[in-house]
Amino acid sequence: MSTFYDALETRSPAEREAALMAALPRQVAHAQQASPAFATLLAGVDAASVTSRTALARLPVTRKYELLERQQAQRAQDAFGGFSALAFGPDMPRVFASPGTIYEPEGTRRDYWRMARAMHAAGFRPGELIHNCFSYHFVPAGSMMETGAHALGCTVFAGGTGQTEQQVQAMAELRPAGYIGTPSFLKIILDKAAEMGVPLPSVTKALVSGEAFPPSLRDWFAERGVAGYQCYATADLGLIAYETSARQGLVLGEDVIVEIVRPGTGDPVPEGEVGELVVTTLNPDYPLIRFGTGDLSAVLPGPCPTGRTNTRIKGWMGRADQTTKVRGMFVHPGQVAAVAKRFPQVLRARLVVSGEMANDQMVLQVETLETAAGLAQQIADSLREATKLRGDVQMVPPGTLPNDGKVIEDARSYR
Repeated sequence: MSTFYDALETRSPAEREAALMAALPRQVAHAQQASPAFATLLAGVDAASVTSRTALARLPVTRKYELLERQQAQRAQDAFGGFSALAFGPDMPRVFASPGTIYEPEGTRRDYWRMARAMHAAGFRPGELIHNCFSYHFVPAGSMMETGAHALGCTVFAGGTGQTEQQVQAMAELRPAGYIGTPSFLKIILDKAAEMGVPLPSVTKALVSGEAFPPSLRDWFAERGVAGYQCYATADLGLIAYETSARQGLVLGEDVIVEIVRPGTGDPVPEGEVGELVVTTLNPDYPLIRFGTGDLSAVLPGPCPTGRTNTRIKGWMGRADQTTKVRGMFVHPGQVAAVAKRFPQVLRARLVVSGEMANDQMVLQVETLETAAGLAQQIADSLREATKLRGDVQMVPPGTLPNDGKVIEDARSYR
């Protein structure tokens, strides 16, 4: 059996990048023509010129809250806020809802959410039965996994969520090759099976998502004969990255263009620095261009030891939205980034909010090589102009600030 899902996984990085950049201007043009929302968001953009990551980085980032706002504003006319290129009917067999409420269309393409690649990397193969414990109602998770399993050539038991004893009974009687769902629910099922005295020897692998999957839980599964792997996907984008047998980060999917940007901005960060994941999908039905996931991650150096050549990321490292209320005023990461941008001497910036409740103090820490007299005061003045709040400036050498993606650190005591 092949180690790889297809030949795309072992392309040279240059070949992959050339293919993605060739597809990018076509997708931008398609989004402008087929998606009323992107016709507005990308108005005036020459799609034919968007042929590089540098050109892509000039386009605006659309974040989830903006998608929600557009959907809510246009609900009476268009449930999708103008983002879907499809209309109700045979080309859109299903619609899903995520918290917000945000509505997502599902098209008819085989493996619409591109999950088969992650399942293959987790060890699933054609002809196997998969016990799918992701929800089948409202959210797309259940359908994401089922359509991926069908594309891989597997049969699916639609277990869904809850009813733990019935889940154990179905696993014992149907003998699936593995489980797909959240890691916490798999632990509940295995604990219940042990309590009931029901062995589940057929369940030897699992693809989990939707929650953190710490090494301690992975090892707990392994002790019970289950090899667990994780993937990173969203309801808007489908599969973004997946774990391999190397267990060294997550490999990006082959049909997405991923950038990591400084939170609150659309500016790509250097490789290895933690930032927000921004994804451009090549899905023509729901053509999201520079969609900000709100999740933090970082690029890992080098290729995957399994031979897959695509970029690897560290996985989910927290949320990028660090908006904080200081002295009754909201301070946004974008405001901190805007202050830093005004001064080319500033390499990185981090706003630390400290003190006790009702006695907030702000210190903007900036990495810089320059210590010219008056620079700190100029930065402090700019900070006050941007946030309408006073704050001190602390100048530190390059490499001093933590690489954790935080632009605003809330270090206050709430006791």
